[in-house]
Amino acid sequence: MRAMVLPASRAQLRMEERPDPIPGEGQIRVKVSACGVCRTDLHVVDGELPDIRYPIVPGHEIVGRVDLVGPNVATHAPGDRVGIPWLGFTCGKCRFCRDGMENLCDAPLFTGYTRDGGYATHTIADARYAFPLGEDGNDVEIAPLLCAGLIGWRSLVMAGSASKLGLYGFGAAGHIIAQVAVWQGRSVYAFTRRGDAAAQGLARRIGAVWAGASDETPDEPLDAAIIYAPAGELVPAALRAVRKGGRVVCAGIHMSDIPSFPYELLWEERQLVSVANLTRQDGLDFLRIVPQAGIRTETTAFPLDQANEVLRMLRNGQILGAAVLTP
Repeated sequence: MRAMVLPASRAQLRMEERPDPIPGEGQIRVKVSACGVCRTDLHVVDGELPDIRYPIVPGHEIVGRVDLVGPNVATHAPGDRVGIPWLGFTCGKCRFCRDGMENLCDAPLFTGYTRDGGYATHTIADARYAFPLGEDGNDVEIAPLLCAGLIGWRSLVMAGSASKLGLYGFGAAGHIIAQVAVWQGRSVYAFTRRGDAAAQGLARRIGAVWAGASDETPDEPLDAAIIYAPAGELVPAALRAVRKGGRVVCAGIHMSDIPSFPYELLWEERQLVSVANLTRQDGLDFLRIVPQAGIRTETTAFPLDQANEVLRMLRNGQILGAAVLTP
């Protein structure tokens, strides 16, 4: 197999030849056909997440085919198309797992972060955490759904029944969840980097009723806002934009420091919450919604060996929609 490997924090990924991995108990080996490039991958590359195990193969928006099954796997067979998400294992024993909150497990494994991921021709996955995908849809277009879509969906659920919904950061997650929200009958307000006409144009094509810069404020207060961009300064901006009793959901795994802000922005029962990881039920619920809502991802495919260049483009805001690596 071949893999793009991160040897150390802030290093360049390097292509390596490795022995083909062998799945263990309850595991499957997947031949990767597409792997989305997520902003979380940048946080891994930049060493912004704790306890990263080096060397590591990034990537957690994986679509591929099972090509080898380990012992005691009855749910998957060679040839099955599966999707592998960020959450790759939970202990099943801690209080959070027992209480139905496996996304907060005390001893989890995360694909492309604490176990090797999908910037490779093959990867190993726990069979319990590989979603069956069926045969409908294109592998490249499906890949961003495995994190941008899933975390986007969890954040949308946490936003409640908001009729007027703001999305701060209109990249991979934003453009997917905007489609779901429009399908649900919500009014979507898209906030982008100042001057990002391409993202604002995409938002309007999807059905956003308003698109502008993140430092602008719509004429009407929002019922809720979701922050996908890892910029802490957007928190007070979003609080300022929501109505009394409104909710701001921070959907990223990492964010720059939140600046101080006057209490009046939080007062009147505005809520500020975060999203952590996902559950398998989130995945099942969202993947069931995808065909109903007619979600179409805006993707650009790149060869696997261009991973470093793609990460640079993502860091600089040069990717419209989502980038996908194709081994």
